[in-house]
Amino acid sequence: MASAGRAGVGTNQEDVRRHNLGTVLGHVHRAGRLSRAELTTRMGLNRSTIAGLVTELESLGLAEQAKPSGARIGAGRPSVDVKAKPGAYVLAVDLRVDGLTVARVGLGGVVLARATGPVPPGHDPEAISTSVVELMRLVVKDVEPGSALVGVGVGIPGIIRAEDGLVRLAPNLGWRDVPFAKILSARIGGLGVPVLGNDADLGALAEHLRGAGVGVEDLVYLSGEVGVGAGVIVSGHKLEGAGGYAGEIGHLPFVPDGRLCHCGAYGCWETEIGAEAIALAIGCPPERLGALGEYLDGVHEASPDLRVVGRALGRGLAGVVNMLNPRVIVLGGYLRSLFPLVHVDVEAELEIHALTAPRELVRVTLPGLGGDSVLHGAAELAFEPLLADPVGRLAAACHDAEEALAG
Repeated sequence: MASAGRAGVGTNQEDVRRHNLGTVLGHVHRAGRLSRAELTTRMGLNRSTIAGLVTELESLGLAEQAKPSGARIGAGRPSVDVKAKPGAYVLAVDLRVDGLTVARVGLGGVVLARATGPVPPGHDPEAISTSVVELMRLVVKDVEPGSALVGVGVGIPGIIRAEDGLVRLAPNLGWRDVPFAKILSARIGGLGVPVLGNDADLGALAEHLRGAGVGVEDLVYLSGEVGVGAGVIVSGHKLEGAGGYAGEIGHLPFVPDGRLCHCGAYGCWETEIGAEAIALAIGCPPERLGALGEYLDGVHEASPDLRVVGRALGRGLAGVVNMLNPRVIVLGGYLRSLFPLVHVDVEAELEIHALTAPRELVRVTLPGLGGDSVLHGAAELAFEPLLADPVGRLAAACHDAEEALAG
């Protein structure tokens, strides 16, 4: 009995140590660089424990110590800094209706390489997975020997079942119940099972951790591509809903007798502010929808038709403000280019339709990560297993992604 008790204590101590190791790595990963004194303060552990954890992360090739760069905390010598090493990396995929981006992202959120390409005609899942693998091969070509691929994350504009990566509905891709995680996993073999996330949820995660919402606990990220979705952070946590499908804000009923939406309903909000509505307002032909960003870049003053889109955006945002009471609303995708042109109309509608108290607290802004919010969110999703258990995840990592993809 005594022997079993000692084994239990040992197991608990090991669990605590591995948890603390992941927590230290998480702090360093998100900040990029922190002093050991800052880590001691954040975690409430003593200096010798932090020093031991940092030394172990160094031995794993995940961090390195450097000369102090910040102000001294307390008396004595300045504390040594701890930096993330990008030797452990993930592959992040941003799958959009009109394009693909794949990036190799190192610890600390550093984009080490990227490749872009078109989406195959018809949005066939098998063809898309082939295109994703081709782009992956490009970004892993120059990986340093010894680097470890620890995960693959994919952002998709659709409703995804978290437990198995089944895309229940991605109307703008024409997908219903597509097992895309399984399809892509079969193509990438030894790289492991990819983790899928809704593009707006990933945009919200990235902006919360690294972008316009750093330090903000209540945030809404609007992903405005062909369709419109929302990622919502409430009290620092992602709003998921009963099945993980919360945030399909583009399909809120907006105009009772409005246009037909890709989801099959009429008058959804995205039919008034999505890519097709913007294209119609600026004269971008439907067959050139993939070049909508270029068309928007050439617009220097909002036309009356574009101001109608702006007012629809403002009215919808007023509903978001009244319902969720966020501190920050981040406008991503095509909305990032639209907002500077119509911000006066957006603000006017907010003043009319948003309740005074929550309106006073909210700030509408552009992404701090530019057009890479979803890409960074996919990377953060892929890093989660490593941050939960650095030792265990490294043991299962792929150390030659190029060879694995070649097979």
